[in-house]
Amino acid sequence: MNPCRLIIATTTALLCAAAIGTQAQAQGVAFISSEKDNALTLLDLKTLSVIGTLPTCQRPRHMQRSPDGKLLIVACAESNAADVIDIASRKSLRRLPLSDGPEAFDLSPDGKTLYVSNEDEALLSVIDFASGKLLRQVPVGKEPEGVKVSADGKTVWVTSEVASLVHVISSADGKVLKNVPVGKRPRRFALTPDGKSLWVTNELGASVTVLSTADYSTIATLVFELKGVRSADITPVGITMTRDGKRAFVALGRANHVAFVDVASLKVTDLVLVGKRAWNVALDGAEARLLVVNGLSDDLTVVDVASAKPIKTVPVGRVPYAAVVVD
Repeated sequence: MNPCRLIIATTTALLCAAAIGTQAQAQGVAFISSEKDNALTLLDLKTLSVIGTLPTCQRPRHMQRSPDGKLLIVACAESNAADVIDIASRKSLRRLPLSDGPEAFDLSPDGKTLYVSNEDEALLSVIDFASGKLLRQVPVGKEPEGVKVSADGKTVWVTSEVASLVHVISSADGKVLKNVPVGKRPRRFALTPDGKSLWVTNELGASVTVLSTADYSTIATLVFELKGVRSADITPVGITMTRDGKRAFVALGRANHVAFVDVASLKVTDLVLVGKRAWNVALDGAEARLLVVNGLSDDLTVVDVASAKPIKTVPVGRVPYAAVVVD
């Protein structure tokens, strides 16, 4: 063989191998909370197989990584606490008190402050993450659920399921600045990357309300429809967006589908059949696969984003709730 051709061939092979290695590394591992097992299921995203479980506190539900990516924080509704897990070692470091009936939470951008919705008490708890000290509690509407902190850390948004409101709260003093009507039983948030639009899923409204963060006017209400499915059975909860803000993905609950939404046009482009009660969604690191957590079929459906087709459904414990990807 010509030496030049050999060098080219070898270089190409090395580049291909590096690309494959990078892709495999980017696929990573998904942590899925299982309410009934008091554990997290670990799913290898390269092989789409379960590689183990981690015990945690009672009824683990909402999860999130710390801003530095090193910690996984798991809110446990029946332990009234969060399990703080070191991702590298997969070991629990400590339990953080979250007051009674924690539902969801968000961290400030600097990772210092935890904001937690306490469903039974109709409160937003503000907690110092390092010490676990309760800094303040803010009264909100009944059954608060979703919590989202703005990119600058100055504003906290909280949904009230019973009042069908989004509360706009100042992080500086805990003052409620505005109560914004949305659809029936609002659950979770997604914020566009430019910070200009706040998306709110309305579980009993079969819809998403899109709010302007400038004045909290309603930009649009996206109502979901599926042929042969009653509106009452379309119950959107989980939502996520691509990093470029061009696409949103909404889990439609009892409709057993996930909706692909074009953000610019606010149009549903695809409806993908998944498992029973599609509850929450997460994208892998490459945003090539969507993970849909199905709470009533005890499994997770992996969907190819490009083709909008399911790839595989994997059992992931009893009553799975949420997934977090570590790449």
